[in-house]
Amino acid sequence: MREQAVIRKLKEREESSAEELLLHYGPLLRYVIGAILSDERDREECVQDAVLKVWREIGRFDAQKGSWTGWLTTIARNLALNRLRSMAGQESRELTEEETDKTPTPEEALLRKEQQDALQKALGRLKKADCVLFYRKYYYRQTTAQIAAELGTTERAVEGRLYRIKAKLRIYLEGGDHGGQA
Repeated sequence: MREQAVIRKLKEREESSAEELLLHYGPLLRYVIGAILSDERDREECVQDAVLKVWREIGRFDAQKGSWTGWLTTIARNLALNRLRSMAGQESRELTEEETDKTPTPEEALLRKEQQDALQKALGRLKKADCVLFYRKYYYRQTTAQIAAELGTTERAVEGRLYRIKAKLRIYLEGGDHGGQA
């Protein structure tokens, strides 16, 4: 009931709607963003950005395509990841002379590129669901609890699947099992 009331107020552009969104869904937004950003100021700015984005894009929400909380958490997660990438870019531009000496040699860069290519090839051999799970955990940095909640399963089940996925990848990367998709 509260969900529909908040959505209605947002769509009608009532002044109190942003405050209500923050009151009722702020903890959820903070939880999602907090799993990605460590700095308190960055987290709070990102929460405010998420509320503003929801306010601006409420017309795009379609209950037939997904849940309200799923839509909110996707917006929050994407904003947090964008902020994290942006901060990583700024940090990399602020290298000291000492740190620039740690730049990899051409041989090291080539080896790293080959390793990344091999991992991408191995990921391509996984079932789509396993590949998506791997990306959610290690690329999008979702916690096991978040993944389990979104998949409607237990953390232990997610951890077990991730363990088996990593074992398959290890075999593929070591040159074993030249068959098709696993």
